[in-house]
Amino acid sequence: MRRILLSFLAALLAVPAAAASASGSYAAARQAAAPAIRHAPYIDITMTTPSLAAAARATGVKNYTLAFVLADSTGCNPSWGGIIPLNDARIINDVRALQSGGGQVIVASGGALSPYLEHVCGSADALLGAYKKVLDTVGTNHLDVDIEAAVDVAKVNTALKRLQDERGTAISYTLRVQGQDYGVDPFSEQILRDAAARGLDVVVNPMLMNFGYTGDWGAAMISAAEATLRQMRQIWPGRGDAEQKRRLGVTPMIGKNDSGMTTTQAHARALRDWANANHIGFVGFWSVGRDNGGCADGRVSPTCSGIAQSAYEFTGIFKGFTG
Repeated sequence: MRRILLSFLAALLAVPAAAASASGSYAAARQAAAPAIRHAPYIDITMTTPSLAAAARATGVKNYTLAFVLADSTGCNPSWGGIIPLNDARIINDVRALQSGGGQVIVASGGALSPYLEHVCGSADALLGAYKKVLDTVGTNHLDVDIEAAVDVAKVNTALKRLQDERGTAISYTLRVQGQDYGVDPFSEQILRDAAARGLDVVVNPMLMNFGYTGDWGAAMISAAEATLRQMRQIWPGRGDAEQKRRLGVTPMIGKNDSGMTTTQAHARALRDWANANHIGFVGFWSVGRDNGGCADGRVSPTCSGIAQSAYEFTGIFKGFTG
């Protein structure tokens, strides 16, 4: 999903990780299901800018998806990007500042890089413990599992089902798209069928990026979302149409995508309007750090969109998603 981060993560190895003690367990998460978060753009929390609090002040958007939690070098121990301690002072203080202003975060695991917790943790019990540690440290009850590699499906879904049963955790699966008329790829469909068989309730969030298409890119993203919705109807045949749509999310990559296509402001508005008309459950995008016109020359970068735009212009467009 974000191969453009590879060259930047190595530099972070030289950054000393400041330790901060997490404040207790997130007891409220065990008592009630998490309220829905309908719009939460992704932010690469391993990068120092923009901060969550600064982005919220600039845009009025208060909910964000933190990318990505991975295993660290010691094994089944969650960390940011695989290298920054989970309780890093900069990150946790930023989260607390956002939460004190009425905001909340979704924590995303997995992504384009490794090592996945879902790989390294050797059992469903161990993976469940890692997920709980993440939620307790960050102080949220929202988890996004971004799968872009092979995983032990039964192990992951067993852990997620137990997490949801114990805490009412809101869980989404962010998944690769096979094509504009196919929807998510076959392995992703396998993950969802296993989740359905176990009674795991998930939001299905196709990555509207990096897939082959014909015609207009904006129309292709909408077509891929509609194809995913058709897959969901087959996997969960007992649900009504409105309920299916409430469990569908969409996440495009703004500006220049790393496999050639470009998501323009017009494409973003068309996708937002489709999402509103269909009352889907979630809209995100990759990523807040790219939402500026600092490199309007077509390059692919983690710190700018590659196209001409104003600061936080895409955040403002998708802020118009009302569900």
